Amino acid sequence: MKAVFRSGLILLASLVTFGCAQNFYNVPREVYEKQVRTLGVAPIFVDADSDIRHPEKEALVNLVRENNRKNEKELVAQLRETGTYFAVRLLDDNAEQLYSTLFSRRERRDDAGVKYNKYFFKPEELKNLIAKNGVDAVMLVTVNGLTSQEKVYSSNLLSYLDSDYNYLAVSAQILDAEGNTLWEYPNFRQRSLSYPMLFALQYPDFDEAKANESDRVEVHFKTIPGIARAFAKMEAARGKGQVSTIYNNIFADMASLQQPERNLFGGKKDDGKEQKGAEQK
Repeated sequence: MKAVFRSGLILLASLVTFGCAQNFYNVPREVYEKQVRTLGVAPIFVDADSDIRHPEKEALVNLVRENNRKNEKELVAQLRETGTYFAVRLLDDNAEQLYSTLFSRRERRDDAGVKYNKYFFKPEELKNLIAKNGVDAVMLVTVNGLTSQEKVYSSNLLSYLDSDYNYLAVSAQILDAEGNTLWEYPNFRQRSLSYPMLFALQYPDFDEAKANESDRVEVHFKTIPGIARAFAKMEAARGKGQVSTIYNNIFADMASLQQPERNLFGGKKDDGKEQKGAEQK
């Protein structure tokens, strides 16, 4: 988890340094901001058929679904705070049923060494969803399983194991009624970025190897009770006003990539004139 958390911090730092100068949209930013004034956010999906290798997969999927429900409002709140939209609405749909209706296919991608799952959805069903909810576009967020080779260090940072580890990851798209992908996460169109995982499902047991005087370090899956405690700890931290290190980091990345470009005085590049005029009409 430390290696994953470290990569998240690197990403956040790079966003602070360069984020406002980059366009992470698949269309010109000014076109996007005019086209998408009201954004619908679908309930967060779980792709149970993705590369989730946990031996208690069903229990894990149910746990993730439960925690998705607890964190959807946080995502909506962070998107509202970007100032990009007039309104951001959480859609009142059942996540599992909606995913089953919309899902078309997934592709495992490897862009510039960054591995992730890219999702594709059925155009007609997507169009109906957008029309039914009266929004300009919809954001679809999917928690999925992903196996990636990583170098994970021991707690004292003196040892590491370079191996394949199974993670929970997040993919997201903002699509319009014609099925066009207006924005996506991760997005590598401008420059290569690291891609923080949502949660590490496995860990290298350095203590076991040391106790047995072995050079072989085994990789174990975290237990369902342990994963549940990690999510509960996140909820407790948020209740105390602290920043979560699980969902919150991912949501912060998504929101940062949607903030309007700023001028040297801290305002939007158009000084907000267009938005103010629209609000007065």
